[in-house]
Amino acid sequence: MPASQSTRIALLIYGIFIICFLYLPLISVGFASISRARYLTFPIKHYSSKWYGTALESSTVKDLLLTSLSVAAIVTIISVVIAFFGALAFARYHWRYRTAFQKLILLPIFFPQTVLGLALLMWFNALGIIPSWKTAVVAHLVWIAPIATLIVAIRAYSFDPALEEAARDMGANIFTILREITLPLLMPGLVSAGLFAFLLSWGNFPLSLFTTGADSTLPEWLYAKMVSGYSPLVPTLGIMSVIGSFLIIMVALAFSWLWRVNRASRMAAIN
Repeated sequence: MPASQSTRIALLIYGIFIICFLYLPLISVGFASISRARYLTFPIKHYSSKWYGTALESSTVKDLLLTSLSVAAIVTIISVVIAFFGALAFARYHWRYRTAFQKLILLPIFFPQTVLGLALLMWFNALGIIPSWKTAVVAHLVWIAPIATLIVAIRAYSFDPALEEAARDMGANIFTILREITLPLLMPGLVSAGLFAFLLSWGNFPLSLFTTGADSTLPEWLYAKMVSGYSPLVPTLGIMSVIGSFLIIMVALAFSWLWRVNRASRMAAIN
């Protein structure tokens, strides 16, 4: 049934309100990053990109980016591997206590991150482990790996296992089945899980705050600068972080598209 004019107007107003609510804060941060003044005021009288130059030349910023990228990259790789085999274990095999194990695996998702971070910090201290960016990797994995597993499992439950059984009946070994059937079918879920894992780790603050020790990630530094003394580098690094995240999403989408194109070409050549 077509919507009436009043309904369309109401939906338009609602859409504009939601978009403004979501993106106006980010736009304000963007304006603050290009303002010559130390504090943001409207209207902006003088524009400048000097804060971006200062950020790119700062050794502190480079160390922060390196630490954050290292943590996020390692967490992403390990989370995707865990998610791949975990999803297959849940979706393809029936074993005792599988349902209970699924619930236990997903339980950390529902813990408040501050409580989880504090518990992990106490655990590290009890084991005599000095907190660093490496312990932050473990902390992020405890929270992010279950999310990645859930994402891949949704994909794993959606395709027919008869495809794998048919390949097995035709003499294909387990590695061939994984490479030619299972992995391509799960690839969209793996890409999505990898994106979620990277972005959740990249922007995580509570777990990093408790478990990085003397090291510091980008979200921690931004919070510390806002508390101890505002600097125009705060919105600048915020915008640079958003741009970096957007580029990573674009790269992942491009990779997924190229994978599908290559897969379609191979199937067409076989047929």
